[in-house]
Amino acid sequence: MASDLDLRGVWVPLITPFDSQGAVDVGAIERLCHEYSAAGVSGIVALGTTGEASSLAADEKHAVIDAVVRACTAAHTRVIVGTGSNDTAATVRATAALADTPGVVGALVVVPYYVRPSTAGIVAHFRAVAGASPVPVIVYNVPSRTGRDIGAAGLLELAQVPNIAGVKQAVATLDADTLEVLANAPDGFGMLGGEDTLLFPLMCMGAVGTISAAAHLCTERFVAMIECGLAGKIEDGRAHAEALLPVIRAAYVDPNPAIFKGVLHAQGRIATPDVRLPLTNGSAEAVRNCLDAVERASHP
Repeated sequence: MASDLDLRGVWVPLITPFDSQGAVDVGAIERLCHEYSAAGVSGIVALGTTGEASSLAADEKHAVIDAVVRACTAAHTRVIVGTGSNDTAATVRATAALADTPGVVGALVVVPYYVRPSTAGIVAHFRAVAGASPVPVIVYNVPSRTGRDIGAAGLLELAQVPNIAGVKQAVATLDADTLEVLANAPDGFGMLGGEDTLLFPLMCMGAVGTISAAAHLCTERFVAMIECGLAGKIEDGRAHAEALLPVIRAAYVDPNPAIFKGVLHAQGRIATPDVRLPLTNGSAEAVRNCLDAVERASHP
C-alpha cells in the first residue's frame, strides 16, 4: 500500500483572499474554511494554483497555512498543503517543513514545470519528495501548466512508491492513460479529478474524489455529485453534473481564480475580488454570467 490517507470526497483548493490594502485576509480564510466544512467537504487545500501560491511571499504562505489549519481543526476537516515547485531541493525543503505544522494530512506536489524533465526525472523527483515528506504526497499532474504529462507508466510507477497517496489528474480529456491508471493502480493510491468538467465521468470509472476549484461555488451540490459517484448512483450524479456544467464553464472564462473571487466578493463573502499581477480581476460580464449560472444550479 502506497499510503493509508483517505482522499475520498471533495477538497476545495482555497483562494487566498486579499483585503483592501492588498494583504492576505486571514479572517476571510477562516470564514471560508468554516463555510466549506459546513457544506460537507472532506478538506481544504492551501497554497494550490487557485490560492495564487506563486504570488505569495514566504510569510504570507505561513499565514495562509496557519489560518487554514486553525479553522479546519476547529471544524473537524482536514488540510492538504501545496508545496511543489520546479526545483527538487526547494520542494523537498518546503514539504519537509510541514512537520512543524500539526493538522496537515498531505502535501500536493505539482510536476516540475518549465524545465520539462523526462518521465524518469519526474519519477525521481517524486521519490525524493516522498522520502523526505512527513505526510503522504499527492502528485499534481497538470500538463497544461507544466508542459509535461506523466503518463500511465510513470503514474503507475509512482503508485508503488511508499508515502505517495494518489494523483490529482488535471488532464483535458478522459484519456486512455487516465483509464489505465484507474484500472491498474494498487490499493492506497487514489485518483482525484482535477479537470472540473470531467469529475462525474471520472468518478464512474473509479476516481475517489476531487480537488475542485469550481467547488468554491454550489459546494453542497458538488459534494452531492461526488457522493453519488462513490455510491454508484449514476442517474442522480448525472443530474448534478449536468446542472453544474454551466457553472464550471462560466467560472473559467477568465484565468483562475479571477471569476471565483469575483463571485465570492459579489456574494459578500470576501472583502475584494482582487487577484495579483500578472493575473487581472475577472470582467464584470464574466462574473455576472457566473452568478447567473450559480443561481440556476442552486434552484433545481
